[in-house]
Amino acid sequence: MPMTNTPQAARLDDAPAISRTLARAFGNDPMMGWFFPGGPSREPDLARYFTTIFTRQYGRHGVCERTASAAAFWVPPERQEKAVPDAETIAELEEILGDRAPVFRDAVEAAAQHGPQEPHWYLAVVGADPAARGQGHGAALLRSGLARADAAGLPVYLESSKPDNLPVYEHFGFTVLGEAALPGGGPLVWAMRRAPRPVDA
Repeated sequence: MPMTNTPQAARLDDAPAISRTLARAFGNDPMMGWFFPGGPSREPDLARYFTTIFTRQYGRHGVCERTASAAAFWVPPERQEKAVPDAETIAELEEILGDRAPVFRDAVEAAAQHGPQEPHWYLAVVGADPAARGQGHGAALLRSGLARADAAGLPVYLESSKPDNLPVYEHFGFTVLGEAALPGGGPLVWAMRRAPRPVDA
């Protein structure tokens, strides 16, 4: 039976399909465009990037779900220290990024300095294949992860560099905390927070 837009736990074996989906989902994302400026290798490089962070980082230490055409990586507070990339993961990412590795490293360091101090769930990645737009894949994954955070009574944080996505996140209860440009003349990134909602008895 083919997968629909019902969220399912993502397994490490799902990495090839998830990475292809996310590479297409982030094909016109300003931040990913800053890290991967273009050329014929862009989509394959994005797929390698998502394979690495899924198999070495979020797939092992986060809560990852997928549908037929989307994927989301979340990190609950008790796993956030482990979800930080280790030296081997960083080396693999820098090899993929090539001469853009210093730009990526500066962005990661800047984000770490401004991260939230309160216990929270972190939405690291969510994306749907543009070919499946309007079919509810991304929304289903958002609802699933937000329900977990609500059950724990915790807020959720994310960053987005795509202005078109801000109203979508606001629809799900997020508010913009602030904006900042990526170091080195990169695009704007908006930090967003969603307060926990009461869980129906």
